Amino acid sequence: MTGVTQSNSPKQDTPSVTVVILTFNEILHIERAITSLRGLVRRVVVVDSGSTDGTAEEAAELGADVYKRAWVNYADQFQWALDNTEIDTEWTMRHDADEWFGPELVERLREKLASMPDDVTAISLDRQHHFLGRWIKHGGRFPLTLLRLWRTGMGRIEQRWMDEHIVVESGQMIHVEGTFVDDNRNDLTFFTAKHNGYATREAVDALIDKHDLFDPFEDRGLASTGQAKSKRKTKLDFYNRLPLGVGPLGYFLYRYFIQLGFLDGKPGLVYHFLQGFWYRFLVDAKRYEFERELAGAKDREEMIDRLSAASGHDLRAFDATARAQAQKQVQA
Repeated sequence: MTGVTQSNSPKQDTPSVTVVILTFNEILHIERAITSLRGLVRRVVVVDSGSTDGTAEEAAELGADVYKRAWVNYADQFQWALDNTEIDTEWTMRHDADEWFGPELVERLREKLASMPDDVTAISLDRQHHFLGRWIKHGGRFPLTLLRLWRTGMGRIEQRWMDEHIVVESGQMIHVEGTFVDDNRNDLTFFTAKHNGYATREAVDALIDKHDLFDPFEDRGLASTGQAKSKRKTKLDFYNRLPLGVGPLGYFLYRYFIQLGFLDGKPGLVYHFLQGFWYRFLVDAKRYEFERELAGAKDREEMIDRLSAASGHDLRAFDATARAQAQKQVQA
């Protein structure tokens, strides 16, 4: 089910940018996210998946066009937003509810967009991560270079259960100096619960790749950032092939000592251990658990059914939806 509340008309000097924000109970963050983009974006699209804390109402009051749709995963929800919210600005932007832009980056992007060459189709930015009130500068966590703006109609989001990236069809990607901030104000209980869900989805993706459970999508030469490609290749070609527990331990030690994560103080210790070891071990453990469920399956179809049941996610339905979205893009 969808619904929309129309926003007010933007100022004429605002760049032709629509930002898409996905929400679920983001009342702690939504005002900060939207107001930080003023002067940069002409339209704010919020797709809410059933918030009960007033997020959707707050977003509408701040001028966003608010749509409501049931949640499957991030990739499915975001691609639905691209396909169904009538984005007609020159540029589209991805933004999470717990992120914010500083005024310097807003002004720099305004200047760049005013004179952007036609062959530039995508823009990457650097993200800071804040945790327990501290900017995590070490452990390989800064800068995280992410593709965040692209010419409308030329980009889509990878249809994966986890670790999905924006990819663009063709043209040139440039990097704009300056950083935006990822700063979630929720507590550690929220953090661990969220990452438990992430671990399930990442384990699902790993086993889909390992066992070729679905036919691959057509490769149309789409491209993401070099950093994202490198991390994906390392994970698939090396990390996911290590024995249970070896990867998480080695990754944490490398990140905390070699990449100087210990310089991030007590917040850094908590973050690097939880995100760099505990989360990565949880993914490994779930991969092991799900592999046990797949043992003895007679064919690929049975493996898909067993993995869907074990993970609680309807893998076949998601794949069908993703393929339908991809086919619509090809026809367009």
